[in-house]
Amino acid sequence: MKQLTVHENLFEGAVAFQHGDGWLQPVRLKVNEIPLHHEAFVERATTPGGSRLRFATTSDNLLLEVAATDDDTPRIFDLTTDNALLATVALQPGSTEVKFDNLPPGRKTLELWLPTHQPVKIRRLTIDDGEELSSSPDPRPRWVTYGSSITHCKTAHSPSRTWPAVAARRRGLNLTSLGYGGNCQMEPLVAMMIRDLPAAFISLKVGINMSRGTVAQRTYRTLLIGMVKIIREKHPTTPIAVISPIISPPREDTPGATGMTLRMMRDELELAVNRLRECGDDNVHYFSGLELFGEDLVADYLPDLLHPNGDGYEIMGRNFATQVIDKILPQAGGSKPAL
Repeated sequence: MKQLTVHENLFEGAVAFQHGDGWLQPVRLKVNEIPLHHEAFVERATTPGGSRLRFATTSDNLLLEVAATDDDTPRIFDLTTDNALLATVALQPGSTEVKFDNLPPGRKTLELWLPTHQPVKIRRLTIDDGEELSSSPDPRPRWVTYGSSITHCKTAHSPSRTWPAVAARRRGLNLTSLGYGGNCQMEPLVAMMIRDLPAAFISLKVGINMSRGTVAQRTYRTLLIGMVKIIREKHPTTPIAVISPIISPPREDTPGATGMTLRMMRDELELAVNRLRECGDDNVHYFSGLELFGEDLVADYLPDLLHPNGDGYEIMGRNFATQVIDKILPQAGGSKPAL
């Protein structure tokens, strides 16, 4: 077997990297700005959340070595081609080797999806003797999506089966997923980070975290407008989709700590987008989260009345592809993966 050092050019979906003694960790924030963020945000942003290794190889077998953690739950890894999920591996607590055997023969481009919700420090890749592995940059249009735990997708079946991953793979997009569980607050630093990322399409799925009382009605709409305006500094015409909260029955009509219900949040977001369009921004679009995940899905797919389960996230990803991507990027292609 041949051991290889993992370099930054093998990654897609990461914003930056932290380096240590023999390891590399993909993160979803600017490393030099870590002291400027709230600690809860940093905790979520240093998880992979859609980050993945992408490479071409002739090897029939693959081994990824990662650093051990104190986490007492398995870490889930996926290996995919552009159109198919090849394998899912659950790395047990204390284990450090993720093995994928009997891969398709010949040269193939693979994506190795890292756990969505647990930090991963990568040490090395190992392939078969006499075989090759090289970077394979993703040429597909870049999609940056921002959101809460419902975009972070802790309860997805596996990392390539979150709703953003499902939508991206169905429509042939290069995904950067900025879902931060409990920490989608439309903060200026995050808006500036999105502004600085390359993107052919941007989506902002916002609102639910603010139902806990962090933002009042007076500032909710203006925060979204400010976020869009900051992004526009470097993305003047990039299509932006603003998506309101999906259904959550206990929060639909019950005010949070600052008096806002989910129905009010949807109205405010739609109004914000309408005002932006009135002021000349024709490339910002509003979509109701109820079109992605509505009342008809609650009984079977929303067990805690807030977060979809694994099957629910896949439904949501399929709905996002048809209800949002197809309307904003009708040229997006991509075949349906075998999930």
